[in-house]
This record gives sequence, structure tokens and C-alpha cells, in this order.
Amino acid sequence: MTTRAMGPLAGIGWLKNAINLGRHNPKAIFGGAGLILLVALLPSAITLPAQLLLKPGPTGLIAIMVFSMLASLLLVPLVGGYLQLIDAAEHRRPARATDVFAPYRNGGGALRLIGFGVAMLAVYLVVVAAIIAVAGTGIFTWYLQVLAASPETGANAAAMPQLPAGLGLAIALGSVFGLFLSGMYSIGFGQIALGRRSIGGALGDGFAGGLKNLLPLLVLVLAALVAWVAVVVAFLLLALLLGLLAKLLGAWFLVTLMVLMVPLYIGLLLSIYVVMFGVMYYLWRDVCGGNDATAPSSTEALTA
Repeated sequence: MTTRAMGPLAGIGWLKNAINLGRHNPKAIFGGAGLILLVALLPSAITLPAQLLLKPGPTGLIAIMVFSMLASLLLVPLVGGYLQLIDAAEHRRPARATDVFAPYRNGGGALRLIGFGVAMLAVYLVVVAAIIAVAGTGIFTWYLQVLAASPETGANAAAMPQLPAGLGLAIALGSVFGLFLSGMYSIGFGQIALGRRSIGGALGDGFAGGLKNLLPLLVLVLAALVAWVAVVVAFLLLALLLGLLAKLLGAWFLVTLMVLMVPLYIGLLLSIYVVMFGVMYYLWRDVCGGNDATAPSSTEALTA
């Protein structure tokens, strides 16, 4: 299948469209994101207590990491279902939040999505192994030591393991490959969930599309960083204002504020999920999707 190379500003268009994603069917869009968020937290309910209470050694930490990766593969079909939900909402078709579970109900769709997730996991592991081989094997040992550090050790900077040689090179290589792999994953995943491609075909399309669109992917990352900084600054200003009000109005206002912060935090997490998966969808649509008469391309969206 032919993949398209988009202009640099397409990255801003993907982000803009993703931010406006809930305009057609907000109940389904945010409800589906909430279901994925809820299911995604379930593995942490097992691994986090195990890490805090059992204090496992290096072997135990590796086992926890393996469990987390396997659990994440079971979440992959939900992401495919969410991309299908987004596509339905964009084309004004009926959609419900529970449609994220559709790949598990339709027989075979979940297995293909999981197969693609396994293939991409293998690609990630090969890339990580290559980076460690180039930058130095001490990085992996240092990472395990950091994970195994106790809270008391974490409070004492002198007791923390020293930074390994080659860490800067590993971060630089990881950033470059991470940019490419994020595009490869988004395009390939869209091909599996929406393009009905085979696993091999989706990997090939993702590889070619990622290479062709490195520049708009870089612009996307920079635009996302700017947007995130703006959000953080807005929250800091809001927190400062609310803190001043709490001093003026007393303890009752502080308690009320803490209660109100819980739904606000959940809303922020849901918004991050919606934007993240929305970017995946619009990236796939522009690079591999067919002509869409009802939704503008990312480049056209910039002039809207």
C-alpha cells in the first residue's frame, strides 16, 4: 500500500485535530478513553504493591517488567477499538464508549492486533539492545539498581548508583529512534485496526510511512511540548490563585479544593488519552487513509 509524505506543518494539524476530537460525539470519545484508562490501571494494582511490599531483587524486577509487558499486550485490542470508535465518530456513524471492546467481540480482530503489538515489542527490544550495545551495557545494570533503590536510598543522593558512561549517547539515540518508532507504531496500528492489513503489511507501511514523515513527526513533538508547557503554566497559575484564596477563606475552602482536584486530575488524564490516540488516528489517516470527504486533512485543518 502506498504511504504519503506529509508537509512539516502536518504535525501541528494532527495535534490540532486531536485536541478538537470530541466535538462530534464527546460521550463516546471521552467514555471510551475512560474505559481504557481504567483497564490500563489494573496491572499497576498488582505490580506496584509487589514492588513496594516484596522489595524484589533484579530477577524479581525483570519478572515484574515482563508481566507488565504481557499485560500491556492484552490492552492493545482496546486501542484498536478506540481508533475504530474515533473513525466512526469522524464519519458521523453511531458509536458508544463500549465499542473499545469490539475487537474482543468480533472474533479474530483482537488476535491480529495483539500479533502486531508483539511484533512491535520485538522491534522495540531489538532497538533497545542495539542502543545498549553501542552506548554501553552498564546502562541496563544501572537502571535495575535505580529501580531496586529503597525510598531511604532515594533520599540520599550519595547512595544512588553513579550515572553510567554512555548515558547521554543512549538518550540521544533513544530520542531519534523513539521519534521514528512512534510514527511507525501509529501508522502500522491504524493499518491493522482500520486498514485491515496483515501484520507484515502493517509493519512495512509503518516503516515506510515513519521514514517519509520524520520531519512532521518532529514538528508534532515540538508542538506538543509547547502545548504541554502552556498547560503546566496555566495549572501553576491556577494553583497559586487557589492557594491565595485558601489562605483568605480558611480550611473549609482548602478541603473543598482538594475534593474538586480529583475530578480535575481525572479529566486531565482523559484529555491526554484522547489527544494521544487522536494524534495516532489523524497521523494514520493522512499517511495511509483514503480520501475523506467529511473530515479535512491535517494540512487543511491549519487554514480552517
